[in-house]
Amino acid sequence: MAVLTEEQTMLRDAARSWSQESSPVTAFRKLRDEKVPGGFKRETWKEIADMGWAGIVVPEAFGGVGMGYQTLGLVLEETGRTLTASALISTALCAASALVLGGTEQQKQTWLTKIASGDAIGSLAINESHHHDPHTVQLEAKRDGEGWRLNGRKRFVLDGGMADFFIVSAKTASGITLFLVMANSAGVGKQVLSMADSRGMADISFDNVKVAAADVVGHIDKGLAVLDATLDRASAGIAAEMLGTATQAFEITLDYLKVRTQFGRLIGTFQALQHRAGKMFVDLELSRSCVEAALSAIDENAPNASALASLAKARMSDTIHLVTNEMVQMHGGIGMTDVHDAGLYIKRARMAEATFGGAGFHRDRYAKAMGY
Repeated sequence: MAVLTEEQTMLRDAARSWSQESSPVTAFRKLRDEKVPGGFKRETWKEIADMGWAGIVVPEAFGGVGMGYQTLGLVLEETGRTLTASALISTALCAASALVLGGTEQQKQTWLTKIASGDAIGSLAINESHHHDPHTVQLEAKRDGEGWRLNGRKRFVLDGGMADFFIVSAKTASGITLFLVMANSAGVGKQVLSMADSRGMADISFDNVKVAAADVVGHIDKGLAVLDATLDRASAGIAAEMLGTATQAFEITLDYLKVRTQFGRLIGTFQALQHRAGKMFVDLELSRSCVEAALSAIDENAPNASALASLAKARMSDTIHLVTNEMVQMHGGIGMTDVHDAGLYIKRARMAEATFGGAGFHRDRYAKAMGY
């Protein structure tokens, strides 16, 4: 376990008690049953922002708390335990990172301030296929006087239906350029998707959307540097959320092994199940080490941060896959029903595994970074 500062410990404990009291799994189930558009309520997001969590990676100069990625990871782990649906990943992690890394002073002043206060939801619009390879960009940005015109579509945009702005990757003359595009711009179309885990995603189309020269994030044709660094942060951050989800799934399963009787004895006394529980425990501990290493490498700007972010996402994807499968199996019949939370955990796990590239994509990326 990483050694936490007093501030970090306080923040983690606050996140734990808020998640368990104000945002338990029953609250998520209710949002799902009521088919709440976008998967969460904006007032919940405002509440989260009021606690300072929306601005954890936002510098103090722009209204944030500037405490870095390891700290945001602690909060994500706690909200991951209760499957809390919010804009923490799309906005506080991804959009904020892209702006911190590549935004102009004006963009930071306008948008980071609004992210930190909970007054804006932003999201990365970078995927164009289900392969999640951010380097394959078909959406085109063509020069139009001083500004640009965007044409194309992006898929599986997190919180795409609720976002106020998007960070969009586009193909320009000799590279990829990032643009900040208002969601209400003329020519922006949204198709809200119905996802297995009941979270909000949307496909976004861009039909001759006009953007100004001031809307470029970073440098023209050189957007990949900011995009890759943002995705490192996204992968490590979602891995922290997945760690919380998997840990909670494991603990629920462990509790069940201690109370369920079969053949006149507690099922936790069966050696086969003990071995399976032992395997999960070891995998979770290994994954935790990977997640903590990635987040602190990002905070320290370490040269191997990119490799560690991919390692964390790949390991965590494998671990959450195993643990949520075992959760359903070890609960037997009831684990197959919607009455039990196992189904909610396994669905969230599968979606998180695929977000920002799956285990295979990240193993490949890790291998390349390590020179294989």
